[in-house]
Amino acid sequence: MTSPPPRVRVAAYVIRRHPSPALLVFDQPAFPEAGTQVPAGGVAPGEDPERAVLREVAEETGLRGARVVRRIAVDGRPHPETGQPRLTTYLLLDAPLGGPAEWEHRVRGDGGDAGMRFVCRFAPLPLASPLADAQDAHLRRVDPRWAAPGEVAGRPDEARPLS
Repeated sequence: MTSPPPRVRVAAYVIRRHPSPALLVFDQPAFPEAGTQVPAGGVAPGEDPERAVLREVAEETGLRGARVVRRIAVDGRPHPETGQPRLTTYLLLDAPLGGPAEWEHRVRGDGGDAGMRFVCRFAPLPLASPLADAQDAHLRRVDPRWAAPGEVAGRPDEARPLS
């Protein structure tokens, strides 16, 4: 029996560099069990990861004007609840200058997230606590000082860095 193909996804590390380094994260008040997350989601057929990550950031947070810097890693960990295969490309983005440190965003459109409310903020780096689904696992690839809380040296299983 063959396993289904992995769901192809992207995840965004949107960094605001001034006045001090901070990562764009959000919470979903209607689903507190989902935990604090970074913008992430599926890649449409024929869509490149850079375009997909900008779309996901805009859809989930309303933030526009971020700039993709580079790809960081490809993570092959399965979904933590369903065990379904996933292949997530993590990308580093620079946040646009200015803008609020915290805001709320309600998703528009007719997709699966339509109507959902996201409470967004720039969390100081290094993070005080881990993100949901180990989404912070690759921060150390951007800057070793941003290693995940309690992380030991080494890489998460099934992840490979990108040069």
